[in-house]
Amino acid sequence: MAADTTPPTPGADSPPDEGRQQSKRKGPVTLRGRQMEATTTDQRLLDTRGPSDWLHADPWRVLRIQAEFVEGFGALAEIGRAVSVFGSARVSRDSPEYALGVEVGRLLVEAGYAVITGGGPGAMEAANRGACDADGVSVGLGIELPFEQGMNDWVDLGVNFRYFFARKTMFVKYAQGFIVLPGGFGTFDELFEALVLVQTRKVTSFPVVLIGTAYWGGLVDWLRERVLAEGKIAEPDLDLFSVTDDPAEAVRIVSMANETHQREHEEAALAATAEGRRAASVSAAPDRDV
Repeated sequence: MAADTTPPTPGADSPPDEGRQQSKRKGPVTLRGRQMEATTTDQRLLDTRGPSDWLHADPWRVLRIQAEFVEGFGALAEIGRAVSVFGSARVSRDSPEYALGVEVGRLLVEAGYAVITGGGPGAMEAANRGACDADGVSVGLGIELPFEQGMNDWVDLGVNFRYFFARKTMFVKYAQGFIVLPGGFGTFDELFEALVLVQTRKVTSFPVVLIGTAYWGGLVDWLRERVLAEGKIAEPDLDLFSVTDDPAEAVRIVSMANETHQREHEEAALAATAEGRRAASVSAAPDRDV
């Protein structure tokens, strides 16, 4: 689940480690006190202003980026079927949205999925907590930020990333769909990235479900009444996602889409095998004079 890229409102929902010395993650490394840096790896990569010696360091950054992909692929390759859950880091533990996230995590595990989030607080923590409560696989994909959120206590398998693009690849590669709870910029980023990947057929049979008709209704209306009306998207593009208030319905939509995709894949494989046998039979048949 992608964390909103602004710090939680002070006092809204204090993380479990409040009161400890302030810390910051740099990839797999934790820094505290004087060891903390004021900038992030992403920031140093993308900020081209400054001395030209940055240019000479970029080849080494390519190796670091490669390492992030290798570490992510290695850590997540065996998790099995999974769904990525996104939502706001600012959700307090006593809010209805937190309870909703817990239920989503629990229902996904009961349906046979691992739960992947951004590993932070709020709705992310809620989904991880629901997965743990159901004795499922709870995954957190963290990110180095100027402010430290830390991996929540309900993540069983956590991977910390320096670069957003490496992390976002993992959200999609190891998931069979997205469930999106109410959130901010980070949540919007993951949502629209997924929709673009589906629209351009970079991924196939990838269900995206938004939970919260009241929250998402204005966005859906704008997409239909403005974006579609002006020809910026096509009518079928509005079918790339579903909206519901029922967590069970959200999980059911994901499961049905994956079952349909699996069935179509098996049917296509059988058809290809039958065609291959027919072609082999024809080619092996002896020629006869007419």
